[in-house]
Amino acid sequence: MLTSEYDFELPEELIAQHPVEPRDASRLMVVDRRSGTIAHRRFDELPSLLDGRDVLVRNDSRVVPARLIGRREATGGKWEGLFLRDGDDGRWEILARTRGRPETGEVVIVGESPGLRLVLEGRGPAGAWVVRPAPESPEDRGATTLGLLERYGRTPLPPYIRRGMAGTADLLRYQTVYARRPGSVAAPTAGLHFTDDVFARLAAGGVARADVTLHVGVGTFRPIETPTIEAHEMHAEWAELDVGTAELLNARRADGGRIVAVGTTSARTLETAAASGRVEAFQGRTNLFIRPGHVFHAVDALVTNFHLPRSSLLVLVASLGGLDLIREAYAEAVRSRYRFYSYGDAMLVLA
Repeated sequence: MLTSEYDFELPEELIAQHPVEPRDASRLMVVDRRSGTIAHRRFDELPSLLDGRDVLVRNDSRVVPARLIGRREATGGKWEGLFLRDGDDGRWEILARTRGRPETGEVVIVGESPGLRLVLEGRGPAGAWVVRPAPESPEDRGATTLGLLERYGRTPLPPYIRRGMAGTADLLRYQTVYARRPGSVAAPTAGLHFTDDVFARLAAGGVARADVTLHVGVGTFRPIETPTIEAHEMHAEWAELDVGTAELLNARRADGGRIVAVGTTSARTLETAAASGRVEAFQGRTNLFIRPGHVFHAVDALVTNFHLPRSSLLVLVASLGGLDLIREAYAEAVRSRYRFYSYGDAMLVLA
């Protein structure tokens, strides 16, 4: 299928630069594939749209302060990096940009003096740098990777939000209220709309809740650049779904309930775990690319945001909701001035 089928024109002013307050005051478009209908609601109405037999599946990954601002020790030139992951050998993988061409062996200093020294040791996959942290202060020498990031890093807002420049409020708002396990470099944004009140009303209505984990990588921002979606190489991310969750999901489905995934990350985790046709415990890296022709074994409905054109996320949503109906929904969202992307409004897709 041509990638151009997943393209659309979006006025720049519809890209949300700030979240609404409170979280659950965002708009909610309800897209029903069976009836072919599109309805306009508010997110705080979600509990009335689900059945007491349903189970809501959330991604409990927590965003780490992955954005690093520093300078090259040799030249004093500005340097910016995005932490991707650390390895068993203590080295980090980082996407970086700076003027000129840094060389292996150079040192970057992040933060105020003495700061955190990063030694550039070579290139990794997809143009990333492999760096070795070389802490100088006594309190930094025994710190974990997360401890160093929390001391020197910043909230990694995507570039379409204020050019990635995070403010104090983003520390909380670019994080779900249920984030628990650190590891993501981008928020699982469908979850940003949920509040404790929404969860309380869902529980009062009998809707069960389960958590999975998928640590969101930088590939979530990358558009599909191949002419066909089949030629796209999906990025891999670490995910986990435990035995108790698998048992709950299978039991709810057997009783006639639906599995409602919160976000494309939860959906990918669920479908990876249900490759056999039934949800099973899973832990490891997944590069599952959900595209037309995929048979959904676990996801019956999806809470999601409005995604970038030509993105694997949009392909996933269209695979569940049907391409024609999702294209119609996106056109309606533009006409009705919905807010797009990470801090934007939400969609409930009923398959």
